[in-house]
Amino acid sequence: MHRKMPLNSSDLVQRLNRLYPKKIDLSLGRIERLLKNLGNPHEHLPPVIHVAGTNGKGSLISFMRAISEAAGLKVHVYTSPHLVQFNERIRIAGDIISNDKLIYLLDECELVNEGHPITFFELTTAIAFLAFSRTPADLVLLETGLGGRLDATNVLTRPAVTALTPISVDHVEFLGSHVTNIAAEKAAIMRKGVISVIANQERKVNQVIAAIASNVGALCQFQGQDWDFGIPEDKFNIQTSSRNSYYSLPNLQGAHQLQNAAQAITCLDALKKVTFSHKHVEFGLLNAKWPGRLQQLNIGPLMESLSAGWEIWVDGGHNAAAGTILAQQARIWSDRPLFAILGMIKTKNPGAFIAPLCPYLAEIMTVEIEAEESTIKAGELALLVNEKGLRATPMPSIRAAIEKLMVLSLSPARVLICGSLYLAGQVLDKHN
Repeated sequence: MHRKMPLNSSDLVQRLNRLYPKKIDLSLGRIERLLKNLGNPHEHLPPVIHVAGTNGKGSLISFMRAISEAAGLKVHVYTSPHLVQFNERIRIAGDIISNDKLIYLLDECELVNEGHPITFFELTTAIAFLAFSRTPADLVLLETGLGGRLDATNVLTRPAVTALTPISVDHVEFLGSHVTNIAAEKAAIMRKGVISVIANQERKVNQVIAAIASNVGALCQFQGQDWDFGIPEDKFNIQTSSRNSYYSLPNLQGAHQLQNAAQAITCLDALKKVTFSHKHVEFGLLNAKWPGRLQQLNIGPLMESLSAGWEIWVDGGHNAAAGTILAQQARIWSDRPLFAILGMIKTKNPGAFIAPLCPYLAEIMTVEIEAEESTIKAGELALLVNEKGLRATPMPSIRAAIEKLMVLSLSPARVLICGSLYLAGQVLDKHN
C-alpha cells in the first residue's frame, strides 16, 4: 500500500503527529507486537552499538560514524530528535533516508499495525529497523529515545557493544528526579557478555551501573579505569586496552567533546572484528559533524545584520549538565562579552540550565520558540530566570534580541542562542 503524499519533511511530520501524537508511554509491548508482524527486522541487522545516557549521545555517534566511514564501513544511524528535517533521524548506509522510502515504509508499518495503539517514537523506530534490515551495511549506531529499559530501541537482545554517556537528571516527568533511578533505567540496555563502555559518572551512578552489570553479566569498561584521555601539549592522547595513541584535537567544539571522542574510539575498538587505523581515527576526529551543538553560524540573515567582530553560536543543550558544559566553554571565551538568547520548553528547568552560565554572561534575553506549542512564553521564561536571582529580558524574536544587544554592547561580542534543540533547529533552518 502506497498512498500519494506530499514529498516534504514537514508534511511527513504533520502526518505522524496527526496520527500518532507525541505522547510518551514507556513500554515494549506495542513495538514488540508490530516488529513481530513485520518479521522481526531488528533481529536481522548488522552489528549494533546501542547508546544511552543523558548528554553526549549524538556527539558520540557522530564521532563513531565519521571514524567508521573513514575506514570504509557502511553505517546505518538512528538518532533523535531531528533539528531541521525529520529524515535526519534515519541514515541508511550513510545517506539520510529519502522521502519516498520513508513514506513507503510508513505505509507498510501502518498497514501491518492495523490501527493498534502505537506511539510516534515506536513507529519511527520500527521504520528504522525495517529500513536497516533491507539494506546491507557493516554497522548500526542506535540511540535510545528516552531512558533505556522501556525505550523502543531496547527490543535488541544482542547488541555488539553498548555505551552509556554521562547520566544526569532530565525528563523527570518520565524517569524521576533521582539520578540513581535514572541510571538504572539507562543501564538496562546492557546485555550478558557484551562490552559496555561507560563515560565518566558520579560515584553513585557508577555503583548502580556496576551492580546492574554484575547482575546481567555485562562487561563494563569504565572511564578512568579501563580507558581515558589526556591532552598533553595540545595533542589528544587516547588510552584503551588496545591503543595508546596521539591525535589532533577533535573538530567539534567544547572540552566535553574530548570525552565523547575518546568514548567513541573505545566503543569501536570493542567491536574486535574491525581494525581502525590511526589514519581512520584522525580523519574521523577532524571531520565529525553534529549540528546544533556549540555550532558557530557563518552565513544567513542574522550574520548579515551583525557588526564586524560579532559571533553567533547555537547550542541545543537544555538541562543542568548541559549548562555546566556551556559554562566550561564560556570560561574559555574570555576575549569579549558573552550574551545569551534563551528559549526553552515547558518540561525543562530554566533556572537549573542557565545558573552555571550566569557568572559568564553580560546579559540574558528570552524568546519564544516559534510554532512550538510547548514553548515557555518569553515573559514567563524571563520571570523564571529572574526568580533564581538572575536578570533576563523578554524579547519578541531572536532578531530583535540581537538588535538590542548590539545597542547595549560598546564592543564586538559573542551571542549564544541556547536552551532547546527545537530552537537550535529553527535557527539553523532559517539562518545557516
